Amino acid sequence: MESEIEEKFIQLETKYAYLEDFVAALQNVCVENQKELEKLRRENQILAGRIQDLSENLEIPNRRPPHY
Repeated sequence: MESEIEEKFIQLETKYAYLEDFVAALQNVCVENQKELEKLRRENQILAGRIQDLSENLEIPNRRPPHY
């Protein structure tokens, strides 16, 4: 009986160790994804500002398209 309990305890410890490793790896992936997301948001803000600057400086004539 004791050997069964000890074996189950060892199995649980093994599973726990794998879960700890998995959670640590998952956390690292989440941190990297967050960094990439922040970088992309900054780039998006820069590009949005450039587009707004260009659209403010661009004069679009108010005329009919040639197919009318």
